[in-house]
Amino acid sequence: MKKGFLKGFLAGILCCAMLFALISCKGNNNESRLTKKDTTPTPTQAQSQETGTPTPTPSLTPAESFSDVDFKDKLNEIAGVLDRYYYQQIDYNKVAEGLYRGMVDSLGDPYTVYYNPDELEKFLDSTDGSYAGLGAAVNLADSKYPQLIRIFPGSPAEIAGLLAGDELIEVDGEDLYGQSLDVAVSKIRGPVGTKVSLTVYREGEPEYLHFDVIRNTVEIPTVASQMLDGNIGYIAVSEFDDVTSSQFILAVDELTSQGMKALVVDLRSNPGGLLSTVKKMLSRVVEKGKLLVYMEDKYGQREDHYSNTDATVDVPIAVLMNGYSASASEVFAGCLQDYGKAILVGTQSYGKGIVQNLIPLSDGSAVKVTVSSYFTPNGRNIHKTGLTPDIEVPLADELKKLSVIPMEDDNQLQAAVEALKKKLGE
Repeated sequence: MKKGFLKGFLAGILCCAMLFALISCKGNNNESRLTKKDTTPTPTQAQSQETGTPTPTPSLTPAESFSDVDFKDKLNEIAGVLDRYYYQQIDYNKVAEGLYRGMVDSLGDPYTVYYNPDELEKFLDSTDGSYAGLGAAVNLADSKYPQLIRIFPGSPAEIAGLLAGDELIEVDGEDLYGQSLDVAVSKIRGPVGTKVSLTVYREGEPEYLHFDVIRNTVEIPTVASQMLDGNIGYIAVSEFDDVTSSQFILAVDELTSQGMKALVVDLRSNPGGLLSTVKKMLSRVVEKGKLLVYMEDKYGQREDHYSNTDATVDVPIAVLMNGYSASASEVFAGCLQDYGKAILVGTQSYGKGIVQNLIPLSDGSAVKVTVSSYFTPNGRNIHKTGLTPDIEVPLADELKKLSVIPMEDDNQLQAAVEALKKKLGE
């Protein structure tokens, strides 16, 4: 469960001196060796403090930086209390991990995440286009539990009977409430052929559902394309991974060679991905030298990104989106909407307008930290608001649980096609 901000902050900032404290506080015969005079209360003092009048907690002076917080003495004091009085053997490495994670979690930003070395390896594996897991796209629901937003055909998730919209409550008995999406996903993934047990909330069901899923290697179908009637091209992009930009550019080139007159880009339930990938994809659509997106950090420093290729798509475009289209999807759609190169069809997008960098640490761990806000070419930051479609079309209720929606039944896709036909004068 999420801790209070103040409690998390105090716990978190102490991690900078963790190694120092662990060395100084581990002792023999339940004795703590502190670097300063041992001020830990005796058992009698501790008992009297519990039954007596509580000592008022001193107020905290607002700090401008970590250097303004005198935490080393308090870390020693807490470590000494735990080392002397805690009734079981302490796993000091686990305590250290908790301090590191608590420091990051205290910020209250679900996108700023601490990874231990094992979690980091799993996270990096997730961006290369293949992994061993469920075969589902995942996002955070309003309930603060991970939610399956797309089930890939033939995947372990589909075979087990999981559906889009299912919220993951527990993984192997561990509650996922409030955990960052990356950490939760790392717990779902694992070696090929191993079992993961899931407890799921499904709307309309009176009780939680339980599924045992056998993990398997999942080749993420990041790009799928075909020509629709009337020479209208269709490209569906499920994520913005390393492999996606080359697949997208190839699909555009193939459809162009087939006489494409208009294009639908389907970004529904696309949770985002790599900024470098979406920039390459936009450069295939937007004229060279045009601003694609820019970022600003807390110091007001701005970083601009421009289209850098001569080849552009000169046909009417419609972008399909929904409430799970996030991050890089919104960079793509927002840029094309600003330049009038595409109409947006569907429902309001997710609203993630911030950028993260992965910063490696010396011991093989890392912190993914939010470093800036991003803006569309016209200066829109859509964080927590999302993009508003030009043509609002909710998906028909009977289609929401399907892992594959027949194109002829897809009311959002058909609305996009009709809008493009009007632009073509048909």
